[in-house]
Amino acid sequence: MPELPEVQTIINDLRKVLPGLKIFGVWTDFPKMIKHPASSFLFEKKLIRSKFLKVERRGKNILFYLSGGKTLLIHQKMTGHLMYGKWRMEKNKWLSVDKGPLLEDPQNRFIHLVFELSNKKQLALSDVRKFSKVLIWKTSDLENLKDIKNIGVDPVSADFTIKTLEKIFKNKKGKIRDVLMNQEIISGIGNIYASEILWEAGLHPFCEVSRFNKKDFVKLRASIKKILNQAIKSRGDSIIDYRDLYGRKGGYQHKHKAYQMEGKKCAKKDGGIIKRIKVKGRSAFYCPVHQKL
Repeated sequence: MPELPEVQTIINDLRKVLPGLKIFGVWTDFPKMIKHPASSFLFEKKLIRSKFLKVERRGKNILFYLSGGKTLLIHQKMTGHLMYGKWRMEKNKWLSVDKGPLLEDPQNRFIHLVFELSNKKQLALSDVRKFSKVLIWKTSDLENLKDIKNIGVDPVSADFTIKTLEKIFKNKKGKIRDVLMNQEIISGIGNIYASEILWEAGLHPFCEVSRFNKKDFVKLRASIKKILNQAIKSRGDSIIDYRDLYGRKGGYQHKHKAYQMEGKKCAKKDGGIIKRIKVKGRSAFYCPVHQKL
């Protein structure tokens, strides 16, 4: 977490408020999250007076294209989420000026990075585990950045066709759940949506991709598109830490058919009971009736 739908929800909201604004200041109490340049002082120096031009997503990365040929990259990792609002520092803690989720939800209180904006508002990063990654890179050299160049095909793009899926799976070996979550093959899918996608497609998490036929590819692509787009429309999944740009929970956690539904009757009404299995130390959920191995 957050996965593609959560990042895309943040992106969609950022596009409504950021373009044209400038960065007037930067604050952080955890400079280790800044990977480039080498110091928080240089980081701030490069950003001051920079204007936001546009915002894009690459996999789970948020790319802020700035004036001066710079790009600010933020990867929210496991527990990070960006927020937009107005805060004040009180007893060494940032507190939202406005009432509502930004002030009242505890998940929004772990602020470790703040950008002061030219409209007197702020863009803040809350991250309870402080795993988030932030860096500045030359826009013209962005495709050579390790975080970008190895990212797989985007599953909600127009380029994600049956032929594309067949091509990227060609000569691949391994279990479908592992392949789905490999960011160098398909970008943006994590633990939650892998279980939901495979439940929808009727594919067992341990199914070997080398055995896939045309019918399997058709089912898988349709399922990926359906689940991810549903989650984006639901503004993401907040079963754990994720909150949107305004500190609010998403809604997809109320639509789970497999993830963390162990012991529940399968929603396909096939008589199955959702089971949980461990895959490389992480839980996968499936219906043993319609997701046969």
